[in-house]
Amino acid sequence: MKFGLQHPNFSYDYSNQNTSQIIDTLGNLVVKAENKGFDSFWVMDHFHQISVVGEPEEPMLEGWTTISVLAGITTRIKLGTLVTGVIYRYPSILAKIAATLDVLSKGRLFLGIGASWNEEESLAYGIGERTINNGNSKGLSRISFPSNKERLLRLEEALQIIRKLWTEEPSASFEGKYYRIHNAYCNPKPIQKPTPPILVGGSGEKRTLNIVAKYADACNLFGSAETVKKKLEILKAHCKSVDRDYDSILKTKLGVVVIDNDGRKAKKRVQQAFMGMPEAHLKEFAIYGTPEEVLKQIREFEHVGIQYLIVDLDPQREIEALEIFVDEIIKRY
Repeated sequence: MKFGLQHPNFSYDYSNQNTSQIIDTLGNLVVKAENKGFDSFWVMDHFHQISVVGEPEEPMLEGWTTISVLAGITTRIKLGTLVTGVIYRYPSILAKIAATLDVLSKGRLFLGIGASWNEEESLAYGIGERTINNGNSKGLSRISFPSNKERLLRLEEALQIIRKLWTEEPSASFEGKYYRIHNAYCNPKPIQKPTPPILVGGSGEKRTLNIVAKYADACNLFGSAETVKKKLEILKAHCKSVDRDYDSILKTKLGVVVIDNDGRKAKKRVQQAFMGMPEAHLKEFAIYGTPEEVLKQIREFEHVGIQYLIVDLDPQREIEALEIFVDEIIKRY
């Protein structure tokens, strides 16, 4: 089992409106994660804070800029977005951004990408808008967010474009329904060969996991061990249908982790974070309890096929939580 650390909350990275402190706080965190044995460091690719973490007006750094800066103050840890929404950037531009980061970080990019989901955020920024005629006499129109089907089709095309730009010489071309490139260059190519790893986030059984089987190097799943086991069985079936080696896909999971020597306190903190969610549902989002209980839960994920756990730790005491996770979990692997 390998471990990654996600940092989804910037609200505690500075005080007294002094945003110049953010880089010091972040730099301290990522360097400590690197030195303590984490394999990767991730930020979300959002422009508003998301509802499960906080209020939309809370601080949110742009993800690709952030990991580019962090690449300059680290040497070994992999860096990625968990995950970039496909409609947020043209695939050809994203391929170039990602290749540049891989080159400048000396081969440490881990590209996370997904079909996008945050309609409120997207429409606020005018991303992926569709104008639909209402059919009335005045020809008035309304703005619409692309359907789930369309966004997944865009993701499938984007993954093909990214791989072409990363691998084909001297240039790449692609003609799709939503995207096209013609003799586009990506030079220099990424350092990692054949390409940097591509992680597709999402658990949709019919389409998303099929896209993983066809194009991804890694999947990223949510849920309890029972839920993840079911998703991986479906992924295995998709791999068989497209003649893909199931074992060639890295299976990763994202989850909140709360460790406390008093298991009741750990449970209470998780319930507060998830606003009183019933315990049965908490297991779909969080791993919590005493060190032994948390280790047991992680072993259960390992048993069902998870090879890589990406964790969210308590943002109000993240360094302390990191030290506890390292001492109680990473050092026992």
